[in-house]
Amino acid sequence: MQKYADKYLKLDPWRIIEEGFDSERCNVSESIFSLGNEYMGVRGYFEEGYKQGEFIGSYFNGVYEETKEAAALHYKGIVRDTHFMINSVNWLYTRIYVDDEVLDLSSSEFDEYRRTLDLRTGILNRRFIWKTVSGKHVKLDFERFVSMGSPRYGCQRIAITPLNFYGEVKVVMGLDFDVLQKSSAKKYWTTIERETLEDYIYILGKTSFTEQKVFSASNISSDSIYKSNVIKNEDFIGYELIINGSQGIETKIDKVVFNYVEKTKEIEAAEVIKTASKLVNNFDNICYDKEKEKHIDYWTKVWDKFDITIDGDMDNQQGIRYCIFQMHQTYHGEDPSLNIGAKGLTGEAYNGHTFWDTETYCLPFYIFNNPRAAKNLLEYRYNTLPMAIERAKQLDCEGACYPIATLNGKEACSLWQHASLQMQPSTAVAYGVFHYVKLTDDKEFLYDKGCEMLVQICRYLATRGDWSGQTGEYGYFGVMGPDEFQMMVNNNCYTNYMAKKTFEYTLDVIKDMKNNCPAGLSNLVQKVDLLDDELQAWSNMASKMKITLDKETGIYEQHEGYFNLPHVDINSIPVEEFPLYNNWSYDRIYRNDMIKQPDVLMFMFLFRSEFSEESKKVNYEYYEPRCIHESSLSPSIHSIFASELDKHEEAFSFFNFATRMDLDNYNRNTNEGLHTTSIAAAWVNIVYGFGGLKSDGDKIELNPSIPKVWNSYSFRMLYKGTVVEILVDKTDVRASVIEGTEVTINVYGIDYKIDKKGIELGIPGAARG
Repeated sequence: MQKYADKYLKLDPWRIIEEGFDSERCNVSESIFSLGNEYMGVRGYFEEGYKQGEFIGSYFNGVYEETKEAAALHYKGIVRDTHFMINSVNWLYTRIYVDDEVLDLSSSEFDEYRRTLDLRTGILNRRFIWKTVSGKHVKLDFERFVSMGSPRYGCQRIAITPLNFYGEVKVVMGLDFDVLQKSSAKKYWTTIERETLEDYIYILGKTSFTEQKVFSASNISSDSIYKSNVIKNEDFIGYELIINGSQGIETKIDKVVFNYVEKTKEIEAAEVIKTASKLVNNFDNICYDKEKEKHIDYWTKVWDKFDITIDGDMDNQQGIRYCIFQMHQTYHGEDPSLNIGAKGLTGEAYNGHTFWDTETYCLPFYIFNNPRAAKNLLEYRYNTLPMAIERAKQLDCEGACYPIATLNGKEACSLWQHASLQMQPSTAVAYGVFHYVKLTDDKEFLYDKGCEMLVQICRYLATRGDWSGQTGEYGYFGVMGPDEFQMMVNNNCYTNYMAKKTFEYTLDVIKDMKNNCPAGLSNLVQKVDLLDDELQAWSNMASKMKITLDKETGIYEQHEGYFNLPHVDINSIPVEEFPLYNNWSYDRIYRNDMIKQPDVLMFMFLFRSEFSEESKKVNYEYYEPRCIHESSLSPSIHSIFASELDKHEEAFSFFNFATRMDLDNYNRNTNEGLHTTSIAAAWVNIVYGFGGLKSDGDKIELNPSIPKVWNSYSFRMLYKGTVVEILVDKTDVRASVIEGTEVTINVYGIDYKIDKKGIELGIPGAARG
């Protein structure tokens, strides 16, 4: 693996600490210190401004702009209208002046710089001493949080202490729509109105094409403001505050911001202002300290239930808590119209789009930590089902084809080889329904919405595939599987296997509904005009699906002809040539057996219970040497297989940067935003890998192992309404109920009833890494 850490943060089990500011890492730190609450997110940029290369990023989930790709081919099925998440109002805008000198860390002299993100509380703090040109020293303490208790609220506190003088300090705090998109250097907002009311100011902006609207309101409170007035310009409204500073005396300024989003184009600005003003009219009752208390209480409950502890490895202890923190603040199920972008709300790379990673990597985290959030992720797919049906028509198919990249449900990827050839988003949605319902028993969702999605996905699979004229088998031609280094292949094994499982699961659900929910099935049959002939056809397709298995070796061929491709020794590729997309011609990567990320191993992971250890072993040992892990999601799957196969050093080697992908900037692109789905994969790596969790079978199974360098570790998971804790050390495994009633879990092949008293089991010698 050609990756190594760029370490500069201090190790601490509960805090992310930056001591001393490094301008070369400015954008990386902005990503790492990002805050969010699903509704909105803000990068860790300096609110007071930083002229040398700052990446101001303030985003609202689901707020986007559209554009037409002028250079795109005009062939049917090729996407021309794309959409992307856009940078929005800078509600943290601040400027600080002493003697007409403005604070800017790119040019100002300063000392004792320290920035801390407390994962226990979700509070970001930054402090330093500003030394002005005139010799005055000012201690500054900045604090902010994006409220988890009240999703539309963001809060900012600035504490100012003159250290060696008496005199005025001027502070400007406001709401700014003069923001540029980092990726294009374009502005996508028009300010419609900015106004001052009795106890707050507000500004309303509208996007250029989609005409989505963001209303932002703010009030300021302080214990010592000498003079205050409101200032405006075309895209800005704010307060100018004069503090009569006294040496050694701290002055606090609290700013509470209310942000309201209206995504419906047809709703006029006046109506948005009217609605938002009704919601914000309780500013008098909003207090920074009360919101902070509510916010901290939210995080306290999260950590009480879902912490992961690691004894003997501070790097990964800090890292996994950071991952858990980011997953909860990125999404926690407040709104089923929202989803998870590959960068969350921390940057503009991947345009804020959600991918099939949501169902395969993120959904397991939420199923075992926040089932409501898991359900809402699937609700999002149901809400966008009409767009998936339209996309299938564009590809000359029936049913529903879910997009490879999207915000609003429409396909946004203009690379036809991905948008038209990759079927895994659709089968991932089907797998997500299967996995969620299996672990939650939420039959109401399955019968009411899940089955409808399954039926439409099956229609797409039935019309996208075809019968081989030579063998009489069913399969898929001209596709691209998860390994994106193989394009326009026939019978990709992942694609075929997942289609087979989707057909079979859908038929099982329909059979279940016939027995247990006949009225619901009758309504569904009428709604989608489902015919018995279709069901028979799907059964036939599933039973005759082409699965490319070499029966002599037990190796699944990734696609027809893969075994005959020229072999590349991936270890012979110079490190300077990574990432390959930047250094190899595009077509060159398709001409050999090198793979980008797990393909065969991916479907074997999703259905781990259905493959023998020997089958996993031969396929892992064949494909692992061919994988270059060009995707940050790839190492976790290999680590999980290595753990199961008692290749413990190999497992830990793959894992050793999983939790710190962004903290240590392994991919050298954290500046663009966090790898949110890779962060989910780090949790999966610990629980499914070292914990040995299998969750696709009739019961959940655990086969814990422990890395050699760890003394012990523990994780908690919510299963059937009960919080279960698993504690593993060098000699024992202990399972106990933390909250809820008794549950049955299979550990090392034996069923145990787990209650609050817990059970203790010896850990096999082979599991001690």
